[in-house]
Amino acid sequence: MSTKKNAVYNVAYRMFSVFLPLVTAPYLAHTVGTEGVGLYAEAWTVSELFCLVGMLGLADYGVRTIAKVRDEREKLDRTFSGIWEMQLLVAGITLVLWLGYVFLAAGAEKTIALHLTMMSVSCLCSFDWCLMGLDQFKPIALRNTFVKLAAAVCVFVFVKSRNDLWIYGFVWSLATLLGNLMSAASLRGRVSFRRVPMREALTHLKPCAVLFISVMAVSIYRKMDKVMVYSIAGADQNGLYENAEKIIYCLSGFISAIGTVMMPKVSHMWKMGEKEKILRHIDRSMELILCMVSALAFGLAAVADRFAPLFYGEDFRYSGVLMIPLAFTLIMIGFANVIRTQVVLPQERDSIFVKSVCCGAAVNLIANTCLIPFLQSMGAVIGTLLAEMTVPLVQYLLLRKELPYRRYLGYVGIYMAFGTVMLLCVRGLGLLLREENWLNLALQAAAGAAVYGVLCLGYWKKTGKNFRELNR
Repeated sequence: MSTKKNAVYNVAYRMFSVFLPLVTAPYLAHTVGTEGVGLYAEAWTVSELFCLVGMLGLADYGVRTIAKVRDEREKLDRTFSGIWEMQLLVAGITLVLWLGYVFLAAGAEKTIALHLTMMSVSCLCSFDWCLMGLDQFKPIALRNTFVKLAAAVCVFVFVKSRNDLWIYGFVWSLATLLGNLMSAASLRGRVSFRRVPMREALTHLKPCAVLFISVMAVSIYRKMDKVMVYSIAGADQNGLYENAEKIIYCLSGFISAIGTVMMPKVSHMWKMGEKEKILRHIDRSMELILCMVSALAFGLAAVADRFAPLFYGEDFRYSGVLMIPLAFTLIMIGFANVIRTQVVLPQERDSIFVKSVCCGAAVNLIANTCLIPFLQSMGAVIGTLLAEMTVPLVQYLLLRKELPYRRYLGYVGIYMAFGTVMLLCVRGLGLLLREENWLNLALQAAAGAAVYGVLCLGYWKKTGKNFRELNR
C-alpha cells in the first residue's frame, strides 16, 4: 500500500482515537463542570500510565522489528510470537498492579478508576504494532471508526450528571478493549502464532525496556503535568489545563500519524541500504511537517481565546489563554518527530531517543515543581514548552554532524514567517468581527487558511517544490 494511503488511514486512526472524545468534551464539561473534568482527567491519566507500563516500548519497537522481517514469513511468525509472549507476561503483571492501585491507593477517583480496568486488560491483546509494521493501517482505521462512534453515542445517551462519570470511563475503556480484539481478526492470514521458548521471547524485553524509558519520560511531561496540577492546584485548574491540552493532543495526532507511517517504511529502506533516498525522504518530510504544524500552531494561537468559551463553555474561557502558548509546542513536536521516526529509531539508535526525552522530562519536572505552586495551570504550560524545546535541542547536539540542520531550521523560519502573517490577519479580522460566535470564528479560520495557503503555494511555485516522492 502506498505511503499516501497509509498516511490517510493512520491519520483517520489517530483522529478517531482522540477526536471523538474531543467531540464529547463540551458535553462532559457542561454536564460535570471543571471539578468533574479534573477528577476524570486524574483517573484517566493514571490509567494511561499503567497501560504504558503494560505495553513497554512496543509502539516503537514492535513496529520497527516487524517492518524489518515482514518479507520473510517464517521469521515474521517467530518474531511476532516471541514479542506477543513477552507482551502477555508484562501486561499481565501490570494488570495485577493496576488492581492493587484501584483497591488500595486510589482516592476520590476510585470508582472511575475501577471502571477503567479494561484499559489495562486491552494491553494483553493490542496488536497495532504488528499491523503497522506490516503496513496494514486500513484495518486499524476502520475498526477505530466503528468502535469510537459507538462509544460516543453511548456517552450522549447514558451520561447525564456528575454521578455518571464512571459510565464515561467505562464506555471509553470498553471501546479500547473491543477495538483491540477486533484487530486480532485482522492479523488472520498475515501472521501466525507459533509457541516459542520463553527465553527467546524475553530477548525482546531489553530493547523494549530501553524504549520504555523514553515512553515514561515523555509521560512525565505529557501526562504527569495533569497529576501535578491536580495535586498542587486542585481539580478546577486541572480541568482547565486538561481541556486546553486536549486540543493540542488532538492536533498533534496528525504529526504522530504521519511519523508512524514513515517509520516502518524508512526502517525497511535502511535495511536495504538506500541511504541517499532516505536523506531526500527526510528532507521532504521535514519541510512538509513543518508547513503543517506551523499552520496549526499559529492558526490555533490566533483563535484560541474565542474558541475555548464557544467549544467548552464560559467556565473554560481560561483554557483558551492556556492554548495560545501551548499551540507552539506543535512546531517542536513536529521537528523532533521527523528525526525520531526517520533517523533515530529506524537505525536502532535508541540511546539518542532516550537521552533527548529524558532531558525533556527532567526540565519539565523541575519547571513544574517551581512554577505550578505560583502560576497554577499556566506553570504546567511553561514547563511543557521548555520540555518540548529541550527534546529537539538534545537531538541537534547529538546529530548535528550527520544531518543538514541549517536547511531544516531554514524551513522553520520560512513557515513560521508565513504563520505570523496569517496570525496577524486573523487577529485583525477579529477586531472587525467583535461578536464571539461560531460564524465569525469560521470566517476567521477560513481567512487564515486562505492567507497561509496562498503564501505556501506562491513559495512552492517559485522554488519548484515537489512532495510526490514521499508517496513512493
